[in-house]
Parts: sequence; C-alpha cells; structure tokens
Amino acid sequence: MDPGKFKHYCSLQVPGTDRDAAGQPIPGWTELTTFWADIRGGAGLETIKAGAITSTRQVSIRTRFRTGITGAMRVVSQGVTYKINAVLPDLVGRKYVDLACEVIQ
Repeated sequence: MDPGKFKHYCSLQVPGTDRDAAGQPIPGWTELTTFWADIRGGAGLETIKAGAITSTRQVSIRTRFRTGITGAMRVVSQGVTYKINAVLPDLVGRKYVDLACEVIQ
C-alpha cells in the first residue's frame, strides 16, 4: 500500500460518555484516535424529507487495516464531519478498511 495516498489527517470519534452531576449522559463526541486516510468523493443526491429538498454527499474513506471501527462512530477531517454508514474491511489481504460515509451538514 502506497503511504503517499493517505493525505488526509482524520479523527475517529465515539459518542461521549460524560455524565452530569445527576448522572445523566452529556451529549457530545470524544476523540478515540487520529489516522491518515484517503478520502474519495462519491455520489451526491437530492431527496425530499419532510417536504423540503435535502442533498447528501457520499464518500469513501480508506485507511490502513484496523479493527474496532463501527457505524456508531464518526470521522472528522479538515472541519468536515462524516457519518459512517458501513465498515468494509479487506479481510483477505488485511491491508485496508474502507468506510462508506456521508457528509453531515
């Protein structure tokens, strides 16, 4: 795998686990790790939700092989937040993991 292709510095985040004084969860995100990745632009599409036109942009994020990434996490790179829709590991070669994501607006 050519390391020169990984030119985007990313942060992998998990939902926060902080609690307030009453023991209630505080919404937020906690950085789990940082990594280098290749973010490839994908398709964009428009849909109608609740009577309004909304647009979504789908991308693929490829990084070195790692385990433990789930759809409950998110990726942030250069101020853009990506929701992970699917985790697609290379189980045969164990060289990379592709993350099918969409941009959160």
